[in-house]
This record gives sequence, structure tokens and C-alpha cells, in this order.
Amino acid sequence: MKTNNRYKIITFGCQMNLADSGSLAALMNISGYEAIESEEEADIIIINTCSVREKAEERVFGRLGDLSRIKKENSFKKIVVVGCMAQRMAEKILERAPYVDIILGTDQMFALPSLLDSDNHTPQVKTEFGFEEFDDITPNRDYKYSAFVTIMRGCNNFCTYCIVPYVRGRERSYSVAKIINQINGFTADGVKEITLLGQNVNSYDDEGHKFPYLLKRLADDTDIKRIRFMTSHPKDLSDQLIEVLASESKLMPHIHLPLQSGSDSILKRMKRVYTYSHYLELTKKLRKSIPNISITTDLIVGFPSETEKDFEKTLEAAKTISFDSAFMFRYSVRPGTAAARFIDDVPESEKIKRLNTLIEVQKKISFEKNQSEIGKVQSVLVDGYSKRGEEYLKGKTGGAKTILFPGNADIIGDECYVNVTSADSWTLHGKLVE
Repeated sequence: MKTNNRYKIITFGCQMNLADSGSLAALMNISGYEAIESEEEADIIIINTCSVREKAEERVFGRLGDLSRIKKENSFKKIVVVGCMAQRMAEKILERAPYVDIILGTDQMFALPSLLDSDNHTPQVKTEFGFEEFDDITPNRDYKYSAFVTIMRGCNNFCTYCIVPYVRGRERSYSVAKIINQINGFTADGVKEITLLGQNVNSYDDEGHKFPYLLKRLADDTDIKRIRFMTSHPKDLSDQLIEVLASESKLMPHIHLPLQSGSDSILKRMKRVYTYSHYLELTKKLRKSIPNISITTDLIVGFPSETEKDFEKTLEAAKTISFDSAFMFRYSVRPGTAAARFIDDVPESEKIKRLNTLIEVQKKISFEKNQSEIGKVQSVLVDGYSKRGEEYLKGKTGGAKTILFPGNADIIGDECYVNVTSADSWTLHGKLVE
């Protein structure tokens, strides 16, 4: 039995980071380490980091500052920083937090158990690409009935604002067989719904087997009941993928399709490799083939050179397409990206103004979209209690909308039917259909 073997993982960022933390936790457990909830009692504190936005990085430095006290009082404890921020700025982390023991990039994080076993008393830093997680583990997960499944890592697109290709490397896809095996492991453990993850799942390619092929195989060759995926790049959204989405009942009627801007000139500067008209045509195809599909997106305002007219085109795009919901951000410079060389010429006050205007427009659209759900009966995977209390259960509709409804704990983990009775901009409310 190992001594000083209790660990705590703190995760910042996206679903991919959550999935990586699950894989890392499984490897730690296999290697004889024990997960605990308390940072104070943990012997090893692991921070899995995000670099997509500056705010996420500052939150990590803030947490490291908090941990300096724990390290000072308990010098035997190990503090580990892994993931995107570790990949991008290892030297700065050591400069600002010299008490950090191990820094591991996005691939090297899975070597952590073996590095902990070594008696190295100087900071260990590894950021090479190429170390992959083991094939024979089933990642830990936060939810009993749903799980993330990473199908590919990295990105080849190099959008000018995005740091991801630099911190996660080039695209590489896991084999269809590995993905099927992992899903079979999850279903044997009670999982009903999986979300396939990749920086751009549409470009999945396992020796010529593309993403539509993978989806068809998962629908046919596994017992999983519900399949989701994210994120999709518009430039790779094929007619074949739309056909599979429309024909396979296990595939949930939802797609997250980042638009980023409604202005072609801004899209070109972002290196998104599509036009607004192409994107609009894709949404029309999706809704024609899958009338009940929910379409969500990402939007950025205040990108370098964005004029008021460019911004108005984004507002008009949001109104025309009528997204079910959107993640909306104001542009911030990411050092190391191509856009960092652009003049950041939109004043911060204008960025905030545009963002608030966009949020208000989208809030109204989301409210109207959710109002249209009232009276419909939705298939819902019940995943637990509402934050409001145990008198309400919660779940996700096929369109990935949260719905709250009265019910008993004995149906948690079941698929059930819920009649939508009311809605706001963010949440549906309903009653069980007996």
C-alpha cells in the first residue's frame, strides 16, 4: 500500500478537460492512489487547467496562490499542474508558483502515476506531445448515468483566435474498436448516455473511417441508449453526417455548431474557412432533415477590426437562425495565436456593450424557442435532483435542454416522458407522463 497516496483533482475548462480528469483519475486508482474530496487532507493536489481564455488562467493562478499556504504548512504534499495551461506556460507557472512539484502538458499528464513514484526533489516539467492514455481503462466520471468519451485529440484548423492547436497538438483519432470497447465498459456500469468529444469531431478519421461511419457503428454495435457529440466545425459538416443524424434514433437531436461571427470579413480574419451563407444553408439542411433539432452555437464579439456593421451582421444572424442557446464571449488576446499579431482595436467598453446587446437578443430568442416547447412531450434521461431541492428531478431532453419536474428518486437513471408545462430562457419545467 502506498503512503501519502490520497489525491484530489481540480478541473477547470471544457468537457474535454473533464474527460481527461476522468482518465487520469482511473490511472491514479489503478496505480494504488486514492481519490478524496478534501484538498486539506489530500497528499497530492492536481489542477487540470484551461487556456482558452485569460480569465481561466488567472483563476488557476488564484487557486495556486491559495494552495501555497497548504504547501507551506505541509511540505510533503505535492502540487501538480496539468493540461492546456501547463502545456502553454510551464515556465511562467514555475515563476509565479515555484512550489509546484510537477507540470505536465496535455499528453504527458497520463504519465503522472509513474512520475509520482520517482524520488525527484526538483520540479518535473514534461510537455512533449505523443504520450497517449492506456486503452484498457474505463475513465472515472462525475455522473452515474452519463459519460464523456474522447474520440480524438488535437486540432488542425488553427483559427486565428484559438490556442487549442498549440496546446493539444495536431489531430489524431482513436480507433473505432477502442471507442466501442470504452462505451461497452460504460454501459456495463449503468451508463445510458455518452457524449463523444473532440476539438472537431467532424474531422474524425480512423484509417479512412470517418465520423458518420463511427456514429453508425456505435448505434449498431453498442447497447448505449443515447449518443451526443461535440464540437462540430461547419466546414466539415457533411450531408452524410446529417443523414446519419436523421436516421439513427440513438443520436440525440442536438448539434453544437460554432458560428463565431455573422460577418464574412470577420470569419475570414478568424480563418474559419466558411461564409455565413454556407453556415445558414447548413442550418436549413439540418432543420429540414431533423425538424425537432436543437442548434446551439458559440459567438465572439469585438474581434480585431470588427465594425459596428460587422456586429450588426452577427445580431442579424442570431435572429435569422434562431439558436436554441449560445455561448457568447468578448474577444480577448491569446498570446501565441495568429490574432495576437492583429491590432486589438475594439475598445473594451465597446466589446462589453456589444456582448451585453447580443446576450439580450439571444435571451429573448431562447425564451421564444423554449416557449414553443410547451405542450410537447419530451423523452428525458433523469440524472438526479434539481438544485432547488429533492422534490424536483432534473434531466436533459433530446435537444440538450435542462428540464425540471416533480418525481421520486426511484426513476433516477431511467428514460421517461415529461410533458413541458412552462419555460424560461434557460430551463424547461414539466410533469411526468404516466
